[in-house]
Amino acid sequence: MSAARPLTALRAIAVTATLPLLLTACGYGSEAKKDEPKAADAADAGKKLSASEVRIGYFPNLTHATALVGLQEGLIEKELSGTKVKPQSFNAGPSEIEALNGGSLDIGFIGPSPSINGYVKSKGSNLRIISGSASGGVKLVVNPDKIKTLDDLKGKKIATPQKGNTQDVAFLNWISEKGWTVDPESGKGDVSVVRTDNKVTPDAFKQGSIDGAWVPEPTASKLVSDGGSVLLDETALWPDKKFVITNIIVSQKFLKEHPDVVEAVLRGTVKTNEWIHANQDKAKASANARLAAEGGKPLDAKVIDPAWPSIAITDDPLATTLKIQSEWAVKAKLIEQPDLAGIYDLRLLNKVLKAAGKPEVSDAGLGAK
Repeated sequence: MSAARPLTALRAIAVTATLPLLLTACGYGSEAKKDEPKAADAADAGKKLSASEVRIGYFPNLTHATALVGLQEGLIEKELSGTKVKPQSFNAGPSEIEALNGGSLDIGFIGPSPSINGYVKSKGSNLRIISGSASGGVKLVVNPDKIKTLDDLKGKKIATPQKGNTQDVAFLNWISEKGWTVDPESGKGDVSVVRTDNKVTPDAFKQGSIDGAWVPEPTASKLVSDGGSVLLDETALWPDKKFVITNIIVSQKFLKEHPDVVEAVLRGTVKTNEWIHANQDKAKASANARLAAEGGKPLDAKVIDPAWPSIAITDDPLATTLKIQSEWAVKAKLIEQPDLAGIYDLRLLNKVLKAAGKPEVSDAGLGAK
C-alpha cells in the first residue's frame, strides 16, 4: 500500500494523517542473536527481579492511557515483584528521547515520529520499540465560522504540535495530496502550518491567531469545547481505521541487562490494556485522576467524554502504519529514506501475549533477527 493511497481514496471526506521523522538506521545485524533477551518464564514472575527500579516515561495525554491507567491502578507495578517504578512525565518526544539516550530513562511511552528519530540519531543502537499502546485519537478541528469544508483550509492558519512530529507530517502529506504546496521548514505556503505546543494551542485558537489544528486528544476536544468543529477524524483515512499513535520503547542497554524487568512491565501493560477494555468508565476516570495529579485538575466531562472513545488501546504496534508514516515524512522532504530494520523487538511482548492466550503481533519485517 502506498503512502498516498489512503488519502487519495478518502479525499472527499478529509484530510491529513499522522507522522514521523528520520534518516538511516542500523539493525541488530550480526549481534542480534548475541544480544537476544532471555527473559524469565511466566512461572518465575514471582521471583525478585534483576533491577531495583525501572524508570518509565510518558506524556500527560489520553493517547498514553496505558501508562496513565497502569500507573494509577498499580497494574504495572504489581507485576514487578518488588522492583520500584519511578514514573517520569514529559511534555514532548525529544525530551523523552534525550532522557532515554542519556541514561536517565529505561522505558517510555512515545509517538512513532520521535521513536524513529531516536532510533536513527543513535544509529540504531539506543532504543527498540517493544509494544504498541494506542491507535487513533487525532482530529482536525477548525473554526466553523472561517472553515466549512476541507477546501476552505487554503490560505488559513492551521496548527500542528511540532515540526516533523506525527501530526505535522500527516498534515503536510495531506496538503500535498490536495495539490497545494507548503515549505516544510518554515510552514509557509498555500496553508500556513503553525507549529504550536499543544498546551498553547487552545489559547491560540480562542484568540484567533490560528484557524484550526491537527492535534491529538485531549487537545482536539478542548478546541471543540471552545467552539471548534471536527472536520476530520484521522481514523477515516486508514483502511482498517487503525494507525499507531503511541508505542512503548526501551533502552537497548536496559533490555539487554534486565529483560526480566522489561517482560514484567509488558505483562503489566498487557493486563492494563485488558482492564481498560473491560472497564471503560473506570479506566476513563482512572486516566483522568492521573491527569489531575499531573496538572492539578481533571479534564472537564465535555472534553474527556468525546475524547476517550476516539482512542483505541492496543498491544499491537501496528508496524505497517509506521512504515507508511515514514514514507510521508520522506515525501515531505523532512527526512531522507530511513533504514528502519531492527527498530522493533517484539519477542518479549509476543511471549507475554502467547502466555496470556492472545495472538502474537507483527513487526512488519522491521524486527530483531
